[in-house]
Amino acid sequence: MSQQIEIDETVQLEVENIGGIDEATVEFSSGIIILTGRNATNRTSLIKAIMAVLGSENASLKGDAEQGRVELTVGETTYTRTLHRENGTVVTKGDPYLEDATLADLFAFLLETNDARQALTGGTNLRDVIIRPVDTTEIESEIDRLKSRREDIDDRIEEINRISQQLPELESKKVELQDEISEKKDQLSEIEEEITDIDEDVDEKKEEKAEFEEKIDELSDVRSELESVRRQIDNQKESLEALREERDQLRKEQEDYDEIPDGRVDGIKSEIQRLRNRKSGVDETIDELQTVVQFNQNLLDDDIDIFTELHEDEESAVTDRLLEADDLVCWTCGSETDTSQIESMLDDLQALRDRYVEQRRDLKDQIDDLTEERHTLEEKQRQRSQLESQLETIEHEIEERETRVSDLTERRSSLSDEVEALEGEVEALQTDDDQDELLDLHKEANRLEVEIDRLESDLVALDDEIDEMESRIDDREDLQARREEIQTELEDLRTRVERLEEEAVTQFNDHMESVLDVLSYENLERIWIERTEEQVRKGRQTVTEGRFDLHVIRSTNSETVYEDTVDHLSESEREVTGLVFALAGYLVHDVHETVPFMLLDSVEAIDAPRIADLVQYFDQYADHLVVALLEEDAQALNDDYQRITDI
Repeated sequence: MSQQIEIDETVQLEVENIGGIDEATVEFSSGIIILTGRNATNRTSLIKAIMAVLGSENASLKGDAEQGRVELTVGETTYTRTLHRENGTVVTKGDPYLEDATLADLFAFLLETNDARQALTGGTNLRDVIIRPVDTTEIESEIDRLKSRREDIDDRIEEINRISQQLPELESKKVELQDEISEKKDQLSEIEEEITDIDEDVDEKKEEKAEFEEKIDELSDVRSELESVRRQIDNQKESLEALREERDQLRKEQEDYDEIPDGRVDGIKSEIQRLRNRKSGVDETIDELQTVVQFNQNLLDDDIDIFTELHEDEESAVTDRLLEADDLVCWTCGSETDTSQIESMLDDLQALRDRYVEQRRDLKDQIDDLTEERHTLEEKQRQRSQLESQLETIEHEIEERETRVSDLTERRSSLSDEVEALEGEVEALQTDDDQDELLDLHKEANRLEVEIDRLESDLVALDDEIDEMESRIDDREDLQARREEIQTELEDLRTRVERLEEEAVTQFNDHMESVLDVLSYENLERIWIERTEEQVRKGRQTVTEGRFDLHVIRSTNSETVYEDTVDHLSESEREVTGLVFALAGYLVHDVHETVPFMLLDSVEAIDAPRIADLVQYFDQYADHLVVALLEEDAQALNDDYQRITDI
């Protein structure tokens, strides 16, 4: 969606080949806009055109047209929606105002077939309508993700706690190492003094002495390198063991995610699109049937000779063409028929419409089930892909370390051979007992130097380990704070649906009370929703979910109050209740923040004065309230409201 329409902005709508409209251009200001006229004057078609350009799929292409178009211009920004026929279905394209019109279709586009309005009579749990736009699968996935992060933080905190307990022991070990290094250095210093004393006593050629000392130094260097290689091998083997354990764990986790067959997700997406196309066709059929039913119902209610009205002189008064008997002239073929035949036909049409409504509900359930399955499979694909990537990285690292161990092992063998050879060369250079003693002293000095190097290396590693531990201990406070944040997020996610349900109940009850005060229905005291809980099956699990129970409270002439049933609501009372329920969803989901229009159609069951009061009540919650009304109903509304009569 682009910019939010400002309240004082005028918007222009251009329509071509939508519903029954050939071409139309209208402008809307903010506030109440009344579409008025007799039946079959394209009021509903214009409303559906607005829905289409705002992002809804509930729009129909003109029967004799191959393509249609709607444009909504707001300032310098234009939103477009095109419809065209393709392989027997109507395909929509363009750049509409909304990327996702789910909320608007449910709670802002209040046509007669709107699910929120029909929930009272369709046997639908009112709670399910309110919760429908909430992606509960995504919430559950987010909960799982946060729980995993919390567990990871718990593991890190537990590790830090364990480390903090080990730290005193490491500090003590550090002191021991420092003492041992000091002791070794003292021993080395004594040996070096002995070597110096012997050197002073030994009378030998400088060349022989230099060669002897050179071999001793070379032997010392090789032994130091050999010890270093041995430590590297030990370190690499420890790392390999840890990597292999991690690899085994990941493989075990991978077993929990069955590989999804190729094309399964794409197949589900295709099936969802096919079902949506079918649902769109069913919606169009329902709308067409409703138009025919409403037109014929008006024919019966008004007792007007439509055929004569359409063909006689336009200046004749309609009231002069009322039939005096029960016979009517069919408006389609001109033959005479009686009201009972019309009524029988209406019953058949309404029954047919009900079957299509049931079919639409089944299609909607199938779409919802497939969408949930798609989300589940996509999440499994993502997690399996992540595990495979981690396994690939670890396998690569294991191979590198195994190669490194092999190279180091070969190097160790080579150095061992070199040490043995150098020791032989040194022994060969010995010429007297002093040199024997000197060789032994050099060997001992060499051993001490190697030991000191190893101990100092261990001390450096120990210092690094202690520093790392202290750093991780310092992180504990941050980790605990992050854990508290995650716990708060989890609690918010777990109670989000429940809070939404409670808010919806409050909104409905408050607004229903206010509307009933304004409309003043006789003996209707209160209509309210009670939130209860019930056990429902979800897959293999039984979970607790909310349920909305609607209560109707009436009073007698003697002011006795009693509870009635929804089935006993009049058509007018039922329509008002459905509209207020839709308003509750509109407010709970903050629909006004994403779409600036609220659309009302098919409110003829409510008497004109109450329509006027209801429209005025709804006006305070929408920037642009577009209402389709019959001429006689529109007369009850304020003349200052913008009116559109020529469509």
